[in-house]
Amino acid sequence: MSHQTGITANEELLNFFGSCRNGSVRVLSVTIEEEALHLGEWKPGRGSWEDDYDDLVLPLLKEKQPCYILYRLDSEAHGGYEWVLLSWSPDDSPIREKMLYASTKATLRKEFGATQIKDEVFGTVQDDVSLEGLRRHRKSASAPVPLTSREEEMQELKKNEVGVDIGVDTKHQTMAGITFPLVPEAMNAVRQFTEGRLQYVQLKIDTSAEEIQLDSTETTLPVTSLSKHVPETAARYHLYRYDHNYEGDFYHSVLFIYSMPGYACPIKERMLYSSSKNPVTDLLENGLDLVITKKLEVGEGTELTEEYLLDEIHPKQNLHRPKFAKPKGPANRGAKRITRAPKDQGSVES
Repeated sequence: MSHQTGITANEELLNFFGSCRNGSVRVLSVTIEEEALHLGEWKPGRGSWEDDYDDLVLPLLKEKQPCYILYRLDSEAHGGYEWVLLSWSPDDSPIREKMLYASTKATLRKEFGATQIKDEVFGTVQDDVSLEGLRRHRKSASAPVPLTSREEEMQELKKNEVGVDIGVDTKHQTMAGITFPLVPEAMNAVRQFTEGRLQYVQLKIDTSAEEIQLDSTETTLPVTSLSKHVPETAARYHLYRYDHNYEGDFYHSVLFIYSMPGYACPIKERMLYSSSKNPVTDLLENGLDLVITKKLEVGEGTELTEEYLLDEIHPKQNLHRPKFAKPKGPANRGAKRITRAPKDQGSVES
């Protein structure tokens, strides 16, 4: 577990984070000053993100001075632009400064919005954080992890046991449940949702074809209308991006909702949806790179109120816990029992 410093963003930086998401800002630097995260320099874009990159990023790098740099890409996901987070920590900077920036990065990611950060690059020399350095980082990150000879043997054994090579489009039994393939139409809708082009996607299992199909989509869907999309007599999987303000911040919260109206569904349908839920979310998160904020399970659509969603996404903390009160003993206990025999005093001779 990484140690956190307790340093947070000051008001100016938090306000700037909110205003720079409309595409007017291409790059900004963030520094640590007076025990707080401060806004440094920022620049608007002039051309494409690749054309602007070296011209705008490299001049922000100072000798012996660590900093963070947030650089906006032209791509969008989760309802906003994607960004690159650069951690600049030159070798000749003071050790205390390096440690301070390293242990505060998680706070910066959280306050900016971790779901919008597509790439993170650490650099000690300019070449690490240049456009070419970013390309090297992406190539390295996408390369498969090398296996040891023992791991290769185990992988081959598993393939032989199943008899076929398993992929995301293959129905198979797993320890977590049964995986059904997503039909191309459903896969395309999930990708559009991930890119922010859809706010709502509903998926259903076709039990006869043994595949997951697309049921419906919505480009925009207010939270007050979400409950109307939950069937009363059939199970469904729902993807919903809940865009909302909370305590002065704006959130794009991605929800995976599993709706199951109890015994209104046939037992086979209940079992298939229940056993397929984990493989489906695993495919969404690891196969399609969808960052799910919260996974919910409801029995009927009326449960999906705005109050319920806010409580699930931003749970309230009880800061005033009552002290433990020792229970009183029973009344009229009577005389205490003797738990140890008195010492033998012997008789006194006359």
